[in-house]
Amino acid sequence: MKTYYLAIDLGASSGRHMLGTYENGRIRLEEVYRFPNGMKEQDGSLCWDLEGLFREIKKGLKRCRQLGRIPSYMGIDTWGVDYVLLDGQDRVLGKTYGYRDGRTAGMDEKVYELISEEELYARTGIQKQIFNTVYQLMAVKEQEPQMLNEAEHLLMIPDYFHFLLTGVHHTEYTNATTTQLVSPATKDWDRELIGRLGFPQKIFEEIHKPGTFLGHFTQEIIEEVGFDCQVILPATHDTGSAVAAIPAPEEEALYISSGTWSLMGTELPEADCSEEGRALNLTNEGGVDFRFRYLKNIMGLWMIQSVKKELEKDCSFSRLCEQAAKQTIPSIVDCNDAMFLAPASMTDAVQAYCEKTGQQVPQNQWETASVIYNSLARCYADTAGQIEKMTKKCYDCIYIVGGGSKAEYLNQVTAKAAGRTVFAGPAEATAIGNLLVQMIGSRKLKDLKEGRKCVRDSFDIETYHETGRVS
Repeated sequence: MKTYYLAIDLGASSGRHMLGTYENGRIRLEEVYRFPNGMKEQDGSLCWDLEGLFREIKKGLKRCRQLGRIPSYMGIDTWGVDYVLLDGQDRVLGKTYGYRDGRTAGMDEKVYELISEEELYARTGIQKQIFNTVYQLMAVKEQEPQMLNEAEHLLMIPDYFHFLLTGVHHTEYTNATTTQLVSPATKDWDRELIGRLGFPQKIFEEIHKPGTFLGHFTQEIIEEVGFDCQVILPATHDTGSAVAAIPAPEEEALYISSGTWSLMGTELPEADCSEEGRALNLTNEGGVDFRFRYLKNIMGLWMIQSVKKELEKDCSFSRLCEQAAKQTIPSIVDCNDAMFLAPASMTDAVQAYCEKTGQQVPQNQWETASVIYNSLARCYADTAGQIEKMTKKCYDCIYIVGGGSKAEYLNQVTAKAAGRTVFAGPAEATAIGNLLVQMIGSRKLKDLKEGRKCVRDSFDIETYHETGRVS
């Protein structure tokens, strides 16, 4: 009888239920349910529809039952930084804000009145992003202080959904690190920092590492979905799950988790909280086995996704890659420039940047796509150099996982720009990493090293050298 594992992967634009099995050293994947997601405007704020998302989670569970493939274990991963506040009766307090909401404007200065930016990085190793939970909580303290007074629990988004399934309050480690309130030395809340910032200590739950058994479904959930299941905590931060699935045989490797954002980095046994790392905007997010994901956030395929929306509806990403590869325009843009965050037209923004910097201006969307792909490749190459400098290690290859691993032209120009071999795939790394941790937690797999070997054996990995794709 097969043992099924279920990874529920919630992204900012969609969610899916992925069933996994392990047989003869290989993982088999099956998508059984998918649904849309997105922030919604609520009284002038950008918020998440928690009730709607939980309905979809339960619909996917019911779908497993309908298919006769009932999971024995399951876990949920999502994006980071966003959270839910609960009162003493476990009722949600106020709005569940999304990270793109503008209420955190100016909250960095409020935080720095109590602790300097330099000391905050030295204590946590987390790069400054205005949507980090520390700035979100400061917004609550400044704008809605009664909510903090009434709150009994703070749960990150996946923690909240796990609570609804099991009735257990908890915090998972990898997502907790995105709050910028966790000490990389103790792998626990920095209670002294929390006190200095004036946040109530009682709301911060005990932190559990990936692979922890959280509990069974509540009786109410069992009756609704038609079966019981054990929840095992994956790396609930989606990038943490994706990095767990990197098919690298070596202990230390360069990776890119490639999607709307590109998260490029390596794994370290200890965090690097140096001022030099802060100046380079490198971060130390928590990973599986308490490894640190030492990485940089890069704009990623958001730029290409935006260009695609400006083309005819039947234009695929593969066609964009194919056409971009035929162009010869040499222009390069800074992918992390603020003008590319949310322009009315990405094509116009790229043209404006090239004109402003005295470079050849792309004349159509194919040239624009070529500029973007080559600019991302240049950014990857520069970041690889920075990480090598900081870690004092040389990396002769880059592992690209996630949806962006299917962009052949980007993989090729990355290999050329970085002067390194690129291994691309698997595309479903986040769901696979979620499943791996469940399998390790249930002792189906021994450890992460065995899990990554299983990924290499289970999924096609394409290889690119500077001169072209070889497999």
